[in-house]
Amino acid sequence: MSVVNHRLTAPISSPSSGFFSQANFNSRSQRFAFQVKHDMVCKCVASSPVEQTGYTTKVSRNANMAKLQAGYLFPEIARRKAAHLLKYPDAHVISLGIGDTTEPIPEVITSAMAERCHALSTVAGYSGYGDEQGEKQLRTAIASTFYNNLGIVEGDIFVSDGAKCDISRLQMLFGSHVTMTVQDPSYPAYVDSSVIMGQTGQFLKDLERYGKIEYMRCTPENGFFPDLSAIGRTDIIFFCSPNNPTGATATRQQLTKLVQFAKDNGSIIVYDSAYAMYISDDSPRSIFEIPGAKEVAMETASFSKYAGFTGVRLGWTVVPKELLFSDGFPVAKDFNRIVCTSFNGASNIAQAGGLACVSPEGFKAMRQVVGFYKENTDIIVDTFESLGFNVYGGKNAPYVWVHFPGRSSWDVFAEILEKTHIVTTPGSGFGPGGEGFIRVSAFGHRENILEASKRFKQLYK
Repeated sequence: MSVVNHRLTAPISSPSSGFFSQANFNSRSQRFAFQVKHDMVCKCVASSPVEQTGYTTKVSRNANMAKLQAGYLFPEIARRKAAHLLKYPDAHVISLGIGDTTEPIPEVITSAMAERCHALSTVAGYSGYGDEQGEKQLRTAIASTFYNNLGIVEGDIFVSDGAKCDISRLQMLFGSHVTMTVQDPSYPAYVDSSVIMGQTGQFLKDLERYGKIEYMRCTPENGFFPDLSAIGRTDIIFFCSPNNPTGATATRQQLTKLVQFAKDNGSIIVYDSAYAMYISDDSPRSIFEIPGAKEVAMETASFSKYAGFTGVRLGWTVVPKELLFSDGFPVAKDFNRIVCTSFNGASNIAQAGGLACVSPEGFKAMRQVVGFYKENTDIIVDTFESLGFNVYGGKNAPYVWVHFPGRSSWDVFAEILEKTHIVTTPGSGFGPGGEGFIRVSAFGHRENILEASKRFKQLYK
């Protein structure tokens, strides 16, 4: 594993519920600028084989790990950013690549966390291990806030340390024998976790994809929703809406087709709704808005992109009691066993913050944070459209999907980084269907977004 440390001084770059209505998105008028010391540590990057020493163990390497292609996407981007900073130590690099939030967590939320933290220093307020599934009060609040009138109850909710971690726990639940379908392009954790679990074949270099995975191509031509009639039957279907990376949002009609497709094939949908609060039209915010979905779907979600919890780590997964394996055994019971075995529960301090998030004042504050990032998105969309690019996403998601026809995504990434000192994300990192695109994140301080817009215009005018 390669680890790169680099210290620099730079400006921070950076039917359910009426809660989500478009009118609720308000931006903040006050901005804060300050200098920080930033220790950038790039982890999880595949390294060259270590030099052979005189001793090896008798333990064989997991053959599935050898299938993985290079490093995980985002640490690889961080590695290239670090190398760029070594080359240009005085550059003001603006990071619009990895979807990491930049705005402060609202005080109503941090105050609740601080209060819980302080209470831990008292006899009356101390608590140790909690329920692995999460505190009942928080689970109840999540059910009533995000799934009101959808038939989802506290017992269906599993609080976690984030949706990404839950994806791996769900893979443990499914095991190595299942077959998998993913959107193409899609969040790389779905595919990489499938590879690690042994669900896939080898990487097919000529096709730029893994064997034994069904890739649902999502393009501008099909409205970023796949032709389900051309998709073979698999056990598990990973589906994200609003989609990361394209920013596309599935309509109610499309999700109804997806649920029926799963029923017809006896499949389970893993529905990733991590960006649901960014939806400002009448698109479904949860798969459970679709009739019959509780029989074929589970849903992962997170506070990361709503409250700035990318570092705090708090999310949840919904596994309805109606969801059954082929032998009639409840999926939720097996997932509960996985959770109890591999997880001691989310931090009680983080859960206090989560409870504050779903309070009326906290939810209003989250809407303001989301509204701020949506304004950033508008700036990015307008910038690339003014330059004549075909631009997708942005309306219901914090990501903008920009098309560079006939060009390599990594080449475009490199060109932008070298000539503008802006970090983006190459579309091909999300699957073969992302080749020729880059993803631009709206997570950034407003001054950095405006500066990035200026640099893009200078490069592509």
